Amino acid sequence: MRRRPHPPAWLPLDPWIPTLLGTVGLAALLPARGSAATVADGVATGAVALLFFLYGARLSTREALDGLRHWRLHLTVLACTFVLFPVLGMAARGLVPTVLTPQLYSGLLFLCLVPSTIQSSIAFTSIARGNVPAAICAGSFSSLAGIVLTPLLAAGLLGGNGGGFSLDSLLKIVLQLLLPFLLGQALRRWVGGFLVRRKKVLGYVDRGSILLVVYAAFSAGMAAGVWHQVSAARLGALMAVEGVLLAVMLLVSWYGAKRLGFGRADRIAIQFAGSKKSLAAGLPMASVLFGAQASLAVLPLMLFHQMQLMVCAVLARRRARDPEPAAGPELPAGRVVEVSSELQPPATRAR
Repeated sequence: MRRRPHPPAWLPLDPWIPTLLGTVGLAALLPARGSAATVADGVATGAVALLFFLYGARLSTREALDGLRHWRLHLTVLACTFVLFPVLGMAARGLVPTVLTPQLYSGLLFLCLVPSTIQSSIAFTSIARGNVPAAICAGSFSSLAGIVLTPLLAAGLLGGNGGGFSLDSLLKIVLQLLLPFLLGQALRRWVGGFLVRRKKVLGYVDRGSILLVVYAAFSAGMAAGVWHQVSAARLGALMAVEGVLLAVMLLVSWYGAKRLGFGRADRIAIQFAGSKKSLAAGLPMASVLFGAQASLAVLPLMLFHQMQLMVCAVLARRRARDPEPAAGPELPAGRVVEVSSELQPPATRAR
């Protein structure tokens, strides 16, 4: 009997992407309109608040405090995520309107402002024999900083395209993102253990919340007719621009870390944590900041998410074959590491 072909191990097809695309298709075929749209928006708003409450309740402050002694590495990752990425995003403004439409450019710039991933950065750092504890702390710091920095940077750099820095947008950020996160941190002492013991179930809650946000955003986009503004040629150009962006960040984070005097293990952690962007954090933020325009705003982030997984999976395996031994510290025995629900690529789960 002939066996069914499988994709190569180095080419991880993230199952999260087909699920997201299916949700987009559902919104295209059966968009929420009228009173149904009002209900969908309300449910999505509650889902975003729940999502950030769970982030706050599960974030391990112990790991963050333990990692403070490696502050140079964490500052380097933060600089890649919230300084270099935005600078490159602003430089891409010259591609409008010949290569990118203004709406796609706004989404590309927003992609450059969201925090780094946690779990996939850890997974690839581990495969490449890098400094895993540093990747854990760097990803956690980036996610925590992104709660405040991403909305503020979006308000300042996107201006009217991102809703502007109005009192209304600031209130939405506080109520939907920051307040639930702080509440989760405050209650972590009582609910943190419960959440850690039920990570699998809560993973479905995380993803379900994000799917609700995607459905509401793309339903609003269908009602506003935003998809008539994007052609196949524009999407191809967007993917090419994102490929260049990812390549530049991978090269700069690797050789820049070398110039700063970091060892191989630390450079691996910096490269994987400093070159990636979090889909899980970016989607709900976009729904708050962009409103009816969120469907186009998150498209560059969705494409970049899958691209970074595929490229970094290949790169991590190449790094693992490096004859130079890893010099980074190992995780202390018996320590339980808590990470976010950022989806881990299939090719890394068996490791």
